[in-house]
Amino acid sequence: MCPDHPKPRYPWPASSVIPKKPHLIIFNPDSWRGDVVGHLGHPAAQTPVLDHLVREDAVSFRNAFVQNPVCTPSRCSFLTGWYPHTAGHRTMHHMLRPHEPMLLRTLKQNGYYVFWAGKNDVVPAQLGFSDYCDVKHFEESPHERNPHSWNEWRGDSEGDSYYSFYFGKLNCQVRKDVYFDGDQANVSAAIEQIKNPPSEKPLCLYLPLGLPHPPYAAPEPWYSAIHRERVPPRVKPPLGWKGKPKILKAISENNRLKNWDEVRWVELRATYYAMCMRADSLLGQLIAALKEHGLYDQTAIFIFSDHGDFTGDYGLVEKTQNTFEDCLTRTPFVIKPPRSTPVKPGIRDALVELIDFPATVEALTGIPPRHTHFGRSLLPLIAGQTDQHRDAVFCEGGRNPGEQHATEWNGDPAWLYAPRLSAEARESGEHGRACMLRTAGYKYVRRLYEQDELYDLERDPGEVHNCIDEPSHGSLLLE
Repeated sequence: MCPDHPKPRYPWPASSVIPKKPHLIIFNPDSWRGDVVGHLGHPAAQTPVLDHLVREDAVSFRNAFVQNPVCTPSRCSFLTGWYPHTAGHRTMHHMLRPHEPMLLRTLKQNGYYVFWAGKNDVVPAQLGFSDYCDVKHFEESPHERNPHSWNEWRGDSEGDSYYSFYFGKLNCQVRKDVYFDGDQANVSAAIEQIKNPPSEKPLCLYLPLGLPHPPYAAPEPWYSAIHRERVPPRVKPPLGWKGKPKILKAISENNRLKNWDEVRWVELRATYYAMCMRADSLLGQLIAALKEHGLYDQTAIFIFSDHGDFTGDYGLVEKTQNTFEDCLTRTPFVIKPPRSTPVKPGIRDALVELIDFPATVEALTGIPPRHTHFGRSLLPLIAGQTDQHRDAVFCEGGRNPGEQHATEWNGDPAWLYAPRLSAEARESGEHGRACMLRTAGYKYVRRLYEQDELYDLERDPGEVHNCIDEPSHGSLLLE
């Protein structure tokens, strides 16, 4: 090997038996923007656990992209290695069917003890979970209510906070020593599993958490830990939404946030950063348990989200299903391999997709692919053997006219998600189908029913100026 080529940190003697498959932790927060990470340079983010992990043992992918900017299509994608259009998993209602591949089931069939604690949003719950895991943990202990479960905090139904998703500071009601909500309950259950691992099988912990999905709400000490003066400026939309898709203007008109001043936006954004910080601390609990019980070196840890969040950019909150701004489509993606696998810790700039996740798991575990999929193992990047992976990444969303089955709107104007979902249900093109092709320097969005988009990401990282009609970019469009 070349001197600068990373070697296995725990090389196995030639005479030793092949080591067992590594334990796996899939730590999967919901709605975590790819830029809200300390080691990637965000001025206000506090993610000490991730930052330390990347300094010492892991690789962080700066340019990791989802294949759909909402929950279910993205999860179906990264658990199969398929793009959403491959088998029609492009809405919140079209989950994986029993005959379709799914990574957790593959792991279980190949000898893993699979423990699933957290949300679903990927398989029909009425069919059960026994095909996909040995344990589907459901929180039984009393825990804090999720703000989704009541409406009083939203204020006057005619006010400008009703659809803002902003809650603010959470107070402990169940326990005084810890904010014990569903996420903490699931992580605590996973830690109990780490303390009592199966004796004959490798362990896979799948932890799809709720954090930092809005409503934007955080308890102490995280709520006050974010320095408000460090919160970066928001991306502002172009005048009249020129060059941007219809759905953004429609949501903006529906969610009544136009008159919010920057003080309110800073509080909303800081609260979201606090939620990310709290997710980081939950990861720290898991890592501490692995080290305490001697499993850290044998464990591969994957940390990534299903999509991002507007968090005030463009004057919007939560997400959309057919726009592809980086704040929605780029997610943190950190991989800590087992000690027997070569790694050069640090940050990688290569373009990667979340469909590369199952391919990487297959490469780590030696499980051969059982179906055609489109992921590529990230192990060469993790080892530092290359800095090249993909020349472009893709994301897709939206629906054709008349496809009401591809909307989620229930007709209730009091629903927290009404501003977005009522706009998506219109037949005037707001929810039209579209797909994104993003390279290192440019983003192109092809829209079936609206003007296409092209952004020069070096000059315009906020994706505000659609330069699709500029003659100087003609050759780029042809390419």
